[in-house]
Amino acid sequence: MSGNLISTRNVSVEWGDCDPADIVFYPNFFRWFDASTAHHFTAAGLSKNELRTRLNVVGFPMRTTRADFHAPAAYGEVVTIETEFVRFGRSSFDVEHRLKRGDTLCVEGFETRVLVQRDETGKLVPYAMPDNIKALFRTGG
Repeated sequence: MSGNLISTRNVSVEWGDCDPADIVFYPNFFRWFDASTAHHFTAAGLSKNELRTRLNVVGFPMRTTRADFHAPAAYGEVVTIETEFVRFGRSSFDVEHRLKRGDTLCVEGFETRVLVQRDETGKLVPYAMPDNIKALFRTGG
């Protein structure tokens, strides 16, 4: 085990998620991964509203993203997305997503994101994530 918190969420593949071959159109995986990152914060006890009010964080924009596609997901299936924060920098963090259909790994998603606040001029600036917040994403503290 990695020692990191892993959150899961199920997604029902709808007709509108698919291309004419009835498999998920690839941008939808990125949409689901984005939602899974927000869900992961909530699973650790930090909803987006709490990030805003408690830490004055306005978001976690994408710095880098990519995906490795292993097997298709199709209309009518229910897939499970496992999300894990695997590295923390000063204000950045790396996210890994594993989208599965049963025991079959369909897609691995990778993101680097940065927590940001607005400075006194309104400009977005990195937010240095405190250790107690990073600890929320590790099992066993």
